[in-house]
Amino acid sequence: MKKRIAIFASGSGSNAQKIMEHFKRSTEAEVALVLTNNPESYVLQRADSFEIPSHIFDRNEFYQTDEVLDLLKNLDIDLVVLAGFLWLIPQNLLKEYPGRIINIHPALLPKHGGKGMYGDRVHKAVMEAGDTEGGITIHYVNENYDEGEFIHQAKYRIEKDDSLEMIKFKGQQLEHLHYPKVVETLIKKIKK
Repeated sequence: MKKRIAIFASGSGSNAQKIMEHFKRSTEAEVALVLTNNPESYVLQRADSFEIPSHIFDRNEFYQTDEVLDLLKNLDIDLVVLAGFLWLIPQNLLKEYPGRIINIHPALLPKHGGKGMYGDRVHKAVMEAGDTEGGITIHYVNENYDEGEFIHQAKYRIEKDDSLEMIKFKGQQLEHLHYPKVVETLIKKIKK
């Protein structure tokens, strides 16, 4: 029986797509569901192109009910993967999936993390700080933004004349390379 992954995303879903591609032919695991809080999110089209069911939810459903949790349980989800998802995870999900919710952040945490630090905001902060290296952090999720235990970090060099777009590109290359592999490593450790 394949292990089952749920991906939460709020935006375009490029990391979600890399994970869907990675597990498309896997005999061990599959992406069983894509969830979003943004009905305009391009991740919905990505999920559709892989014939993966999706679910759109609002703030009330996510924080005031168990509907999202019940959906995950009914689909027998083993691992929850955040891929550009911007809301804090509620207690009911943290309690049901201890050590089984992960996130990717486009900087070398603990630098440039926390509430409101996502996407270009992170890359701008890296540039403004004059950092000579950037990177990504894959970490477990807890009740605070970007404070869960680190699983994996990868770095890239920042050259003096690197633009915001170049920094973003270097980071995305690392995200797309490492995130699916880390998801695979973690899913193999979960006992069905």
